[in-house]
Amino acid sequence: MKTYSAKASEIEKKWHIVDAEGVVLGRLAQAIAVVLRGKHKVTYTPHLDCGDNVIVINADKVKLTGKKLSDKIYYRHTGHPGGIKSQTAGQILEGRFPERVVEKAIQRMIPSGPLGRQQLRNLKVYAGTEHPHGAQEPQVLDVAGMNKKNKR
Repeated sequence: MKTYSAKASEIEKKWHIVDAEGVVLGRLAQAIAVVLRGKHKVTYTPHLDCGDNVIVINADKVKLTGKKLSDKIYYRHTGHPGGIKSQTAGQILEGRFPERVVEKAIQRMIPSGPLGRQQLRNLKVYAGTEHPHGAQEPQVLDVAGMNKKNKR
């Protein structure tokens, strides 16, 4: 019995759409990371990008449990000495780019490196309900319905 290893020419990519309204952030990020990596497929190959494309809408309406809205801090650095900046999750969700909370949660669940960066290019996150990917005919991925704990 030999282990099956997919070739790049055999990989079929589908499009999925996820509505993040009322879904817990960590549970949403985990489900999307599995689809982006391709671990939901029988033909999963660790060294190839065999995952699907994912569109996330309503990213600004994602829920955080406990006091994470005020206590969870995101750090970034400007590149200058002493240039560390911090924002809480609540400030980011109310700010100019609320979809960054979802992007960062998913990014941190995917391995770092060239393959992880390639897989992250298959992720499209939008704060509202509008998206320009209607021509791809995405299938609905119901993260809220997977488990009763996923929705708040």
